[in-house]
Amino acid sequence: MTLLDDPRLTALAGPLLDDPDTDWDGARELTYALHQCVRYTYSAPARDIRQRLMLVPPARHGDQRRIAYGVTADAANARRRERVDAFGNVVTDFRMQAPTTSIVFEAWALVTRRPAQCPQSVTTARHFMRPSRLTEPDAYLTDVSASLGGGRIPDLALAEAICDWVWRALRYEHDATSVQTTAANAAALGRGVCQDFAHVMVTLCRLAGMPARYVSGHLLGEGGSHAWVEVLLPDPQRSRVRVAHAFDPTHGTRTGSRHLTVAVGRDYEDVAPLSGTCIAPVAGT
Repeated sequence: MTLLDDPRLTALAGPLLDDPDTDWDGARELTYALHQCVRYTYSAPARDIRQRLMLVPPARHGDQRRIAYGVTADAANARRRERVDAFGNVVTDFRMQAPTTSIVFEAWALVTRRPAQCPQSVTTARHFMRPSRLTEPDAYLTDVSASLGGGRIPDLALAEAICDWVWRALRYEHDATSVQTTAANAAALGRGVCQDFAHVMVTLCRLAGMPARYVSGHLLGEGGSHAWVEVLLPDPQRSRVRVAHAFDPTHGTRTGSRHLTVAVGRDYEDVAPLSGTCIAPVAGT
């Protein structure tokens, strides 16, 4: 069954693309239909293809609730295994051993949310305090953190100041960086794409004593994946519980109903939508 075959879609009304005249954040309840197709082609047969897909939102994340989903591969010999990783993300692993010159992966999901509900609660944040390979700070980012008030008690105002600094310090530019670019390198360049903005903000938040996690998802009305940041701050009402406050440093704002979370991790490498290997005499596209 594909997205378009699922009878639950008949309950949806209205366009699935962004409408600038719609007050998404003012809605009491929203339903999202997410559909992605990815094709790999090889000019010569490839074999022993191993692919990891992180394209499906979790069952619950803050005010999000996943109500249906599916992930398929069109290869007849595809072996599929689904699991939930240490961060609560849905991971689908495929392995295709027989040679092939083309393979298509398809993922779909239906997600509902009620924006007025409480934000995401987090009981542990230790994984999101330590630097990761892509968020290792350098002297420049350490100085920036200190200048933004990294010595004071971490709070929401500090997170907002960091988000604003990243938005102003980096210029959005395609092809200036890659998925291997670190936060320190992106900050030195002063440009990059959404994952670079997110890596720099995550690094600065951790330097300031605030656990922060990288978020992979979608921004309504944009075609590809998007990235932003969740800063994990203490809940004043409950001891030993933290609340995830989400920021989009690429746009210099808090996130809203146009942001749909798919996965969270320490950096991009934890949540890459597609990753894998194969044995082939030529590269795939």
